[in-house]
Amino acid sequence: MIAALSHPFFLHAVLAGTAIAAAAGLTGYFLVLRAQIFTGDALSHTAFTGALAALAVGWDLRIGLFAATVGVALLLGFLGSRSKADDVAIGSAFAWILGLGVFFLTLYTTHRSTSDGNAGVSVLFGSIFGLSASAAWIAVAVAAGVCVALLVLARPLLFASLDEAVAAARGVPVRLLGLAFLVLVGACAAEATQAVGSLLLLGLLAAPAGAAQRLTDSPFRALALSALLAVGEMWTGLAVGYAVPGVPPSFAIMAAATLVFAATFLIRRPDAGTAAATATA
Repeated sequence: MIAALSHPFFLHAVLAGTAIAAAAGLTGYFLVLRAQIFTGDALSHTAFTGALAALAVGWDLRIGLFAATVGVALLLGFLGSRSKADDVAIGSAFAWILGLGVFFLTLYTTHRSTSDGNAGVSVLFGSIFGLSASAAWIAVAVAAGVCVALLVLARPLLFASLDEAVAAARGVPVRLLGLAFLVLVGACAAEATQAVGSLLLLGLLAAPAGAAQRLTDSPFRALALSALLAVGEMWTGLAVGYAVPGVPPSFAIMAAATLVFAATFLIRRPDAGTAAATATA
C-alpha cells in the first residue's frame, strides 16, 4: 500500500476522506444521541436534490449541495420543536424533496448530461478518488470548521441532548443551539456526499456513532471513539478500493463501517447491576 501514496489521486482521497470522516463521526454521535438519525436520512436525499438542481442550471454541484442541505436542515429545525427536527416535520418535507430530485434529474439528463455524464452517478455513489487538490483542501477546510464548531458546542449540546428541559431551565439557549447543530449537520452532509455519495451518506453518519455508543457509556469517550472509528473505516475503505479496482471505495467504506458496528454485538457488556457491583467492590 506504500505505492498508493505516490499517486496524487490517492493522497487527495486520504486527505479529504480523513477530514470528512472525522466530521461525520462527531456529527453522527450527536445525531444518534439526539435520536435525529432520520434527519440524516432526509439530508442525504436533500443532497441528491440540491446537487442535481445545481447541475441542471449549469452551476458547480457544491453550490447546490450546501445551499440545499443547510437550508433544509434549518427548515426542519424551525418546523420541529425547540429546533430539534422531529419525524412529522421530516416526513412532511420528504416527499416534496424527493419529487424535486426527480424533476431536476429529468432536467439534467435531458439538457445537461452530455457535458458531464458521470456527475449524476457521482452524486449518488461518491467520487472520492476523483477529487482534485483544490476540492480536497476545500473538503478539509469545511470538515475542520465543522469539527471545531462541534467541539466548542459539545458540552452545552450534550447537556441539551440528554435533558432538554433542565438545560433550558438552566439558561442554555436550546433553540439556538439546535439550529446551530442542524447547520453543522447540513454542511457535513454536503461535504460527505462527495466522498460516499448521497445514497450511502447515512451509513457514514450512523454506523461509527452507533458502534461507539455500544462500546462505552462515557459521552466524551464515545464522541472521540465515533470520530476515530469513522476515520479508520475511511482508511480501510480507501485501501480496499485501491487494492481491488473493481470495488468502489464508497462501498468498501460502508462495508467496513457495517462490519465494525456488527462486531460490537459480539462484545458482551455487563448489565447495570453488575457494573454497579463492580464499581462499589
